[in-house]
Amino acid sequence: MDEEHDLREVTSFPATAARLRFRIVLLAAVFVVAGVLVWQGITAKGNPNPETPHISPAAAMLDIGVLVFREGLECVLVLSAITASMVGGNQSHRRPVMFGAGIAFVATIITWFIAAGIVNDLSQSVSALNLQAATGLLAVIVLLVVMNWFFHKIYWGGWMSMHNQKKRALLKNANGTEATRGRLLWGLGLLGFASLYREGFEVVLFLQSYYLQLGGKVVLGGALLGLFFSGIVAVLTFVAHRRLPYRKMLILTGTMLGVVLLIMVGEQAQEMQLAHWIPTTQIGWLTNLIPAWMGLWFSAFPTAETLIAQLLAAILVIGSYFAIRLRVAKQLV
Repeated sequence: MDEEHDLREVTSFPATAARLRFRIVLLAAVFVVAGVLVWQGITAKGNPNPETPHISPAAAMLDIGVLVFREGLECVLVLSAITASMVGGNQSHRRPVMFGAGIAFVATIITWFIAAGIVNDLSQSVSALNLQAATGLLAVIVLLVVMNWFFHKIYWGGWMSMHNQKKRALLKNANGTEATRGRLLWGLGLLGFASLYREGFEVVLFLQSYYLQLGGKVVLGGALLGLFFSGIVAVLTFVAHRRLPYRKMLILTGTMLGVVLLIMVGEQAQEMQLAHWIPTTQIGWLTNLIPAWMGLWFSAFPTAETLIAQLLAAILVIGSYFAIRLRVAKQLV
């Protein structure tokens, strides 16, 4: 018994040490981000006046990185669910799925250049303020769908279930003939393509607002940041075959996107004020309470329209989250 107890202690030590290292790295990352925010707030001058653009390139890059990582995480999870049962003799079926995902990545890049070209053409014929307000409104709508709390059953759970049903149907109908095998490989490739391209298309739509405001360098930097962390998750999942806490990761990134949503709603309300789509009602007593850096990093402005818009967004996010939890709790009863 003592030997077995010692063996359990020895085997559990590496796992405990790994968790400790992960927590230390995570805590260090939190301090770095907090330090950047404090430094930016002290050294940079935000502008709470809704008559001037304000968004910081660093803040935009972080927003973009969070969104791209969130979409990459969902894509990895869907692909891992599709390929989970492809072991042994069926392991070769993973190749067309991954090939389709690779084609989708290239298609996403092509879609970006097409969308950016359309935005550039529109900017020559439409007022820049009106175009910026329109693309910003589109970005907020895309972000609401991406968060998939309110639309969880339809947007994400149903999407993943549909892919698995399609995969099972393809494998069941394969009878070994050349024609059927060709259709099987084609179908699996389409599954991989759809899994990644939908996420990529949503990201492309979302990024047009930032591209119009800050140009391609900021967008590229944020996208590379998100892709870097998405790539780490993909390597751990498909190469190292690690069972990652996807649910916790999705909740964490969803919470971060909730903050991004509030920032974008404040930014969008300001852009609509600039384009004269909505009025601008200054709240004088809040001018001294909201520091300049709050406008730079969190789009918090002393105007009734921007604050009301952010309040409504917060109510929607929090209410939809608890509505999903209540629905799940009722299903478990």
